[in-house]
Formats: sequence, structure tokens, C-alpha cells
Amino acid sequence: MASGGGSNLGAILDACRSGRISAEVVVVISDKAAARALTRASDVGIPALPIPPEAGETRESHGERLLAALGPFDADLVVLAGYMRILSTAFVQRLSGRMVNIHPSLLPRHKGLHTHRRALEAGEPEHGCTVHYVTPELDGGPAVLQAKVPVLPGDDETALAARVLAREHVIYPKVIGWIAAGRLRCPDGVPMLDGRPLTAPLIDDGSLA
Repeated sequence: MASGGGSNLGAILDACRSGRISAEVVVVISDKAAARALTRASDVGIPALPIPPEAGETRESHGERLLAALGPFDADLVVLAGYMRILSTAFVQRLSGRMVNIHPSLLPRHKGLHTHRRALEAGEPEHGCTVHYVTPELDGGPAVLQAKVPVLPGDDETALAARVLAREHVIYPKVIGWIAAGRLRCPDGVPMLDGRPLTAPLIDDGSLA
């Protein structure tokens, strides 16, 4: 599920095609009818479904439509890749343990929007991104993997965002690959990697397989 250009989707598709992860993207859904992510999907023969909210529609009703659209595809995992709409509690609970997100900050710092700006304003020496399971709490689900980048002198939002995005393209397919291989599960809200609970997110330094 994506709202914009779909660069993370592109990274995931590349990982699937190359065999780096044993997974298949079966459908792409967007809340924006003109989202580039939908074009990326349709260009390679993947069903691409625009499901924007209707005028006056509640979050709960929109969530029901999303669930109905997902149903025929029997997806094992829902991947939020730049999906910028808050999902209903019922939608999230239905997919508990089967939905992940990538957030452009080192959670729990900077939940929500404008993360790069806020990191710069706070004078932080490092920034990054986090892959986490989705719960009804916004950007509050259990974190699995993070990647860090330094905040450099003279950085602006654009430069910092680009470096973070490059790391997103590495760690998101990696986590999806762990799930597809059965190495990562999230029973009872606790991520388990290779049978061991993750009490804190792992940090990707290039050594994690």
C-alpha cells in the first residue's frame, strides 16, 4: 500500500525479481488515484487498485473497503510503503502481526510527519529509519530493524531525506525477506527473529543476513 512514487515498492520488487527474497507482490493499493506506485505495479503486470476515500466516508468505512479489496488476493503480509493515510483500528487489528511499515526516523523519536525537519531542528547528530509492525498506535508498533545515517553540516531536509531513503531501500526488503522465510514472526505483539524475542530493534550495519 503506497500513496506516492513507490520507490520502496520498487526496491521490494527488485528484491523479489532477483531472488534475494522469496516473496511475490500480489497487489498494490493506493489512496491516490494518480500515485506513481500504481503505475509501477501495472507496468509489470501487478494488479493496481486506487481506493481513495469517498466524500464524507469515515475511516472505519474506508477500512472495510480496503479489507474487501485485499480479500481476493489472500495476501500473507501487508506492506505499508509510504502509505500516508491513518488506517482504522479495525483494519489494523484484523491484520495484527501481518502488517509492517517503514518510518523515516529512529523510532520512538519523531513519530508522525516532517521527521527530517524535526531531526534537523533538534540538532541531532544522527537520523535514520525504522521497520516496525503496525498497531493502532501511530508509529508505535514493535520495531524490528533500524538504519542510521549521520546528520552532516549543511544538511537540509532534501539531502537528509535522500540519505535516509537509500537506507530504507535496504532494510525494508531485508525484513520482508525474513518474514517470507519464516524467520521473523510477531506472536502476541513481540517480534521473534530466529526464535529469539527482539526486545529492541536491531541496527543494520551491513552485517545482518
